[in-house]
Amino acid sequence: MLFALFFGAGNLIFPAMLGQSAGTNLWSANAGFLLTGVGLPLIGVMALGFSGKDDLQSLASRAHPVFGIVFTIVLYLAIGPLFAIPRAGTVSYEIGVKPFLSEGVGGLPLLIFTIIFFGVACFFSLKPGKIVDIIGKVLTPVKIGSIGILVVVAVVAPIGEFKAPLEAYETNSFFKGFQEGYLTMDTLASFVFGIMIINAIREKGATTRKQIIGVCGAATLITATVLGVFYTALAYMGASSVSELGYLDNGGAVLASVSNYYFGSFGGVFLGIMITVACLTTSIGLIIACSTFFHQLFPKVSYKAIAVILSAFSALVANIGLTQLIAVSVPVLTAIYPLAIVLIVLTFLHPLFKGHPVVYQGSLLLTFIVSLFDGLGAAGVKIQAVDSAFTQLLPLYSVGLGWVVPAIIGGIVGYIVVLLRAGTVLNRPSK
Repeated sequence: MLFALFFGAGNLIFPAMLGQSAGTNLWSANAGFLLTGVGLPLIGVMALGFSGKDDLQSLASRAHPVFGIVFTIVLYLAIGPLFAIPRAGTVSYEIGVKPFLSEGVGGLPLLIFTIIFFGVACFFSLKPGKIVDIIGKVLTPVKIGSIGILVVVAVVAPIGEFKAPLEAYETNSFFKGFQEGYLTMDTLASFVFGIMIINAIREKGATTRKQIIGVCGAATLITATVLGVFYTALAYMGASSVSELGYLDNGGAVLASVSNYYFGSFGGVFLGIMITVACLTTSIGLIIACSTFFHQLFPKVSYKAIAVILSAFSALVANIGLTQLIAVSVPVLTAIYPLAIVLIVLTFLHPLFKGHPVVYQGSLLLTFIVSLFDGLGAAGVKIQAVDSAFTQLLPLYSVGLGWVVPAIIGGIVGYIVVLLRAGTVLNRPSK
């Protein structure tokens, strides 16, 4: 179930595109991608189990209740109806349907497809109690089998030799791959999918925190292994395709061209089924998670009504097209992703500083200041004075990780404040 939930639209298209772009620097770029595309998401699932919290809002509220609700709403909107859910439908259409249509057909086919796609996703999401059986026992084997055939063939009989990397991957390819992992949105989704996994574990009979962490650890280890193998194979497939197919516009085009290369006309149908199943499983999981959250936030609105509304809205947003969706999502993800990473780290360190909110606040605040300007820069709104100052003062800023040192400093300063407050109390004259 965990593999099926994580392995959606972005997980197919981004590794393939990374491989094409990285070329001979594939292995370092892929290592960075695996860190944010596999490692951090699954650590996020473990963090939720480790924390003992039942939802993201209560976990994020360790910093402050206002941060808890705002961050949770933004995250659910990002991985839900604004970006991730619509992207799943659009990717399915771009790869599974569009190649079989003549040019100039307009937007009607996309509209019809998204209505059907999100209608099916909505139907399954209305039965959340059966999600483990539906995804785990039915859709996951289909997904693994279909994708497995393509990647095995691509690795056993590669199309050609690796080419030189594109400019973005000539230097610091590891950090470039690290940032590309943001686009999967999986670290953000880990907070949501983690709740679903923990609830599923409890429904299967686990009662203690130790049991939950144990089963969760086993599930994440298996998932990490399978995801890592598939991502690496897809990246390898992309890197080996350039010599024969040339540089293509996006990961979807890479998958379509490679599938056609190996399987001919049948490849298009095969790939379309593979993509649609992969995207559908993720969409179902996200609709369930988002509907559950917003129903808790607005209890007067029924779960089913919210699921229908989110599905319809996602279908509407999907019709703006894949390119536009990715372009809009990049600045938002650049701004909020570091916050999610820092929150995961602080969750594991929570016992060391005894959960004092000021430690969370200091670390997250300085992280957000830097990541906000990173997000603005990704949107094309670069404030030159701030950018120059950050470049000179912050290590790793030039590779998109300028928030790391401020996050550490903020946490340390917060802990010093805690110690000073404790010292003031201890040294206060007794009355």
